[in-house]
Amino acid sequence: MQENEAENTQQQEHIEIKDIERFVRYLVAELNYSANTAKAYSVDMYEFAEFVKNTKNIDLANCDKNIIRDYLANLYNKNLKKSSIIRKLAVLKSFYKFLVITDVIKANPTISMATPKKDKRIPVFLTEQEILNLFDMSDIDLRDKAMLELLYSSGIRIEEMININEKDIDFISGYVKVFGKGAKERFAPVGDRCLSAIRKYMNAEREKGFSFMPNSPVFINKNGKRLTQRGARKMLHNWFVKAGLKKKVSPHTIRHTFATHLLDRGCDIRSVQQMLGHKNLSTTQIYTHVTLETLRKVYDAAHPRS
Repeated sequence: MQENEAENTQQQEHIEIKDIERFVRYLVAELNYSANTAKAYSVDMYEFAEFVKNTKNIDLANCDKNIIRDYLANLYNKNLKKSSIIRKLAVLKSFYKFLVITDVIKANPTISMATPKKDKRIPVFLTEQEILNLFDMSDIDLRDKAMLELLYSSGIRIEEMININEKDIDFISGYVKVFGKGAKERFAPVGDRCLSAIRKYMNAEREKGFSFMPNSPVFINKNGKRLTQRGARKMLHNWFVKAGLKKKVSPHTIRHTFATHLLDRGCDIRSVQQMLGHKNLSTTQIYTHVTLETLRKVYDAAHPRS
């Protein structure tokens, strides 16, 4: 009897793992999710599977919305950020939608579950002077200078940047082709200073013996291989520290800064949306809060009766 129970438990765990793995493959192959996003979804699903196994002892396919609510309540009790809980619920919704599509289950238990509203959070950005301090460092490496210039000039994501090949940069028209979320292609305009920095870096690499072919990665490591996202983040973080930036800065902060500075200088929000590759205008509108807050500070400092 005990052997049968153990065998059933192993089979149940195998079914759960198999379904999660199929779900992750579906995200990458059918929905064009990045490997990093798919990995994050996988981690969230295994966390949920562990909760269900330890507290309910049932198969994932037999979960109802009450069990999912218990799981979310457990996350709240752990003082998890609301944004993280919203993300985990979105993962569960995607997973159960997948199980319905693949005829594993008939009804989606998350179908009537409302998603909590996100807390509005103004993103961290650098001032124009802080950007100048960052770019004016005399000892900055040519490659890292080119990366910083590209991030600030175009507002692209770091994962989009490291995947750029030589053929993706149009030095004449001043555009770089990137593939954003969902492998969606877009062309981001870049400035002359950025293009000049990239040319200097690429010419220096050619002098070292590296030959840039159309499909060659633009940003490479010391071995001539494509620079990884982790490697790029580490390199850029070192320069953030050396520049003496007091804020918590990441490559994504440069993207926030790009959008904020454009709006501050009068660029229309639709154009910023297109340059950032945002699907919805509401995503871009967070930067209007930044510029309005800046205006408020200027007003309070300057108006005699503020």
